[in-house]
Amino acid sequence: MSTSIQTLRWVPESGQPEQLFVLLHGVGANAADMGPLAEHLRREFPQAAVLAFDGFEPFDGLPAAQVGGARQWFSIQGQTDATRVARLEPVLPTLQAAVQAAQQAVGLGQQATCLVGFSQGAILALELAQRYDGLVGRVLAFAGRYATLPEAAPKQTTLHFFHGGLDPVIEVQHAREAMQRLADVQGDATIDIAEDAGHEINGALLMRAVFRLRNHIPHRSWRAALGQAPDMPSQGLEALD
Repeated sequence: MSTSIQTLRWVPESGQPEQLFVLLHGVGANAADMGPLAEHLRREFPQAAVLAFDGFEPFDGLPAAQVGGARQWFSIQGQTDATRVARLEPVLPTLQAAVQAAQQAVGLGQQATCLVGFSQGAILALELAQRYDGLVGRVLAFAGRYATLPEAAPKQTTLHFFHGGLDPVIEVQHAREAMQRLADVQGDATIDIAEDAGHEINGALLMRAVFRLRNHIPHRSWRAALGQAPDMPSQGLEALD
């Protein structure tokens, strides 16, 4: 794994950043592929700083001469549910350190930070939030899944799942199962499904992501306002036409 982390940065045109988005691409892509998503977030949240990391390894799904800028967070060659967990292990501490360095660089704390992952990047974002509860305030997981369903929910991080109903790469059932588990363990989570979408971030899901960011009040904020009342249940399914 490379120790040099390549990063693309977008910052507000003026003034100090008020939010930090950290974007994690899918397997075989790179930070530059997250550019359109970064620009959309900047339009919706002009005072946000947006960072996109390159995956830590060259993509090994192509002959070396064809790799170019393709990256991965971990190899999917011969991957099974068991090996996925093991392959994540060395990545998580490095990514945690990178996120913390980004927070320090822009002068923002954990609760002002949102991890946004697509596919393999979403897997990594979910596992990072599970391992280091409170490292970020929110996770937007597009077309992702847990490596293994959690036994307990993070208490300081809100999780938002976005999935295509026709996703042939990571089936939508993984998102539904994650949502059910998080409801069982009183996690703070939402789910939006675009029934006609595949393995993608389409316009409908992106609109819902912005809606969730603007309108979902984290349960920890409710608990603080109500004097540490009991945990509220996760929000239910939202299906999009």
